[in-house]
Amino acid sequence: MKAIVLQEPKHFEQVEIEEAAAPGAGEALVAVHRVGICGTDLSGYLGKFPFYSYPRIPGHELGVEVLEVGDGVENIKAGDHCSVEPYINDVGSFASQRDRGNCCDNLQVLGVHTDGGMRDRFIVPARKLHASSGGLAMEQLALVETLAIGCHAVDRCNPTGEDHVLIIGAGPIGLSVLEFVKLTSATSIMMDINEQRLDFAKNTMGVNHTVHFTGDGSELSALEELTNGNLPTIVIDATGNAQSMSNALNYVAHTGTLVYVGITMGEVSFPHKLLHAKEMNLLSSRNALPKDFGRIIQLIEDGQIDTNPWITHRTSFNELPSVFDSYTKPETGVLKAIVEVQ
Repeated sequence: MKAIVLQEPKHFEQVEIEEAAAPGAGEALVAVHRVGICGTDLSGYLGKFPFYSYPRIPGHELGVEVLEVGDGVENIKAGDHCSVEPYINDVGSFASQRDRGNCCDNLQVLGVHTDGGMRDRFIVPARKLHASSGGLAMEQLALVETLAIGCHAVDRCNPTGEDHVLIIGAGPIGLSVLEFVKLTSATSIMMDINEQRLDFAKNTMGVNHTVHFTGDGSELSALEELTNGNLPTIVIDATGNAQSMSNALNYVAHTGTLVYVGITMGEVSFPHKLLHAKEMNLLSSRNALPKDFGRIIQLIEDGQIDTNPWITHRTSFNELPSVFDSYTKPETGVLKAIVEVQ
């Protein structure tokens, strides 16, 4: 059976591995059809993701077909087309017992801590499979996990019609956040250094306002103008850049909330006075929850989320090692690349 392994940063190999075993109790054997490439994959490739270990079969954004199920499986059946919730948590852990398996202290994320879906077939806990009843395409199912990151981040801060929500970073995670801010009555603002990405967010993804970050401080006055001088009540940093994350507190209104959804290997620092004076809420957002996957599948099926603008690049399984490096370069214009496995 074929697989792609990231042996070490910047070094992919296509290899032959043993066939997947028959599923045990509570498990399913799935055939992988589509794999999405996201910032985690890019950071892992570059050696910049803090949770990544090598060698590793990548792939956690997955559209799969169920081939066989083990004893006791009732939520899915052979033939179902599913999105995979790739966060394999210890159900007995403290966080899991509090319904927060997304941040379980023993968490094993497919394609990060443990081998993922860049292979023909593999075994996955059946509880981590979310089936489409509305005939979603495999590439749409592979997009669900990216969207789930934004869904959970927005749920962490619960915007209302009284909020101006600033999203810092117009990459895939920032845009996934935007999708769910749009489903609220809040006013959305997106800030990025890349004007092309901002144009895409405005003209294609429907953000209410954009702010071009130039590094000269002008963004602060632009935000004040958009918010009647009060600054955004919610700021969500989706950059994964330590400097941006440190600066983000400057954009939060008094009594406001800052959510870190991007992750960095660097140190985030800021004056305590700034946090304390505003009595600010500081939150992190990690992964997503099981309910998010079912909700997103339904939203796509109902047409409330349009997946068409998301996929900008496609590649075959065999071509991936040779083209992957180009996905790390902003000039390539990649929003979401999809790997066609079979």
